[in-house]
Amino acid sequence: MSNAQSEKNKEQTGPITLFHGTNLGTDLGTGGEAGESAPASVFLTNIAEIRNRVRQNIMSGAVTPDYKGDLKLTIAILNEALATEIVCTLRYRNHFHLAEGIEAQSVAQEFLEHSNEELNHAELIAKRIRELNGEPDYNPANLLSRSHSEYQTGATLTEMLQEDLIAERIAIESYREIVRYFAPHDPTSRRMMEDILAREEEHAEEIQTLLSQTSWKSKEHLRQSFEESGEIDESESTEGRSA
Repeated sequence: MSNAQSEKNKEQTGPITLFHGTNLGTDLGTGGEAGESAPASVFLTNIAEIRNRVRQNIMSGAVTPDYKGDLKLTIAILNEALATEIVCTLRYRNHFHLAEGIEAQSVAQEFLEHSNEELNHAELIAKRIRELNGEPDYNPANLLSRSHSEYQTGATLTEMLQEDLIAERIAIESYREIVRYFAPHDPTSRRMMEDILAREEEHAEEIQTLLSQTSWKSKEHLRQSFEESGEIDESESTEGRSA
């Protein structure tokens, strides 16, 4: 074999270089020993191709030509999540101001904390919509039609907690579906929604705990009121607790 042919073979089978000189065969450990070639499938793309593509429409910002999702649908989905978070913010804030009765103060603080967190979620989603060159829909007329959860208040503290728990469970299920949709083609939106989903799951657990505690204390408070008023005697109260 001639020296020229030997050099040509070396060029064809030598280590693949990724971007700014990273050697896939040695630096990344994909090709084994130094000098061994890495599988061609490991090489994602050519930096020159990326440079040429992104110059085509630089005003698209974060949306580069290789974005694989349906951009219009993605923005519509995110606007639904945005509406959901805004409605949840308003419902929790309303409950914070309306909370009355036994243990209302501690529960009201939980309502306020959740309201602030839902507002933060809304801001994250709105920011992502802008990154995708969309427009966050804050139009009040569209909120309830876009929101996955409903705006329900409740007449008592227990009913408020129940409505909040229902809303959180709706958000959890719908956000899981959104995460699955984004998974193949929009990792940034997927990670954001996964983080929000994790917090909504925590909200649901916290509300469930408060609901259990509040329901028990409300029953005890009601029983004590009956005892003090003489509507039930102590023996009936003792039998009821032992039952």
